[in-house]
Amino acid sequence: MKTALITGANRGIGLELAKQLQDKNYNVIVACRSSSSELEALGCQVEKNFDVGNQESVQALASKLSDINLDLLINNAGILDSMGIDNLDYDSIRQQFEINTLGPLRVSENFLPNLTKGSKIAIITSRMGSIADGSGGQYGYRISKTAVNMVGSCLAHDLKDQGISVALLHPGYVRTGMTGNNGLINADESANGLIQRIDELNIGNTGGFWHTDGTELTW
Repeated sequence: MKTALITGANRGIGLELAKQLQDKNYNVIVACRSSSSELEALGCQVEKNFDVGNQESVQALASKLSDINLDLLINNAGILDSMGIDNLDYDSIRQQFEINTLGPLRVSENFLPNLTKGSKIAIITSRMGSIADGSGGQYGYRISKTAVNMVGSCLAHDLKDQGISVALLHPGYVRTGMTGNNGLINADESANGLIQRIDELNIGNTGGFWHTDGTELTW
């Protein structure tokens, strides 16, 4: 049985990823700040009080799970604080960078000993981080997602010789709490597409940036 670790999966896309990976016979471990009744109902291993923005928290869980081989690491935890040029909040921008950019790097670094040849890392990023495709507004979120795309690209290069592949994945415009339940698709559809992209990931296409529907995205 394969094992997957997902960060921030107590609701929304992460919860659906946990649910659908369990249906695919994965042993799923969820690391999150707090649980939810929906997550508890899955019966998977839930590691609470986990904060991707806190080095000690990440190190503590990595130590606890040090004897577990991970076939899949999904960096899903993230935050969005809306803002435009007229209401910039630099503390918020720093916080979004801490969680959305440094969080996946911190988690990937600390769980590298759990990964072996054939393991995969997925970073849930956003097309809003694409400079070619982007528009204005949402400064903190866009900046942090552009930066995490570079994190994923660097990881793909650095881990290729170890046989570990990395994907940067845009979940689509999904109806979740983060988007105020606005969007074009539901979380279950998004998660299904994300898992398909992860299944297609290999060392030959490592470092790619894909939409959940399979479209390759521009940087």
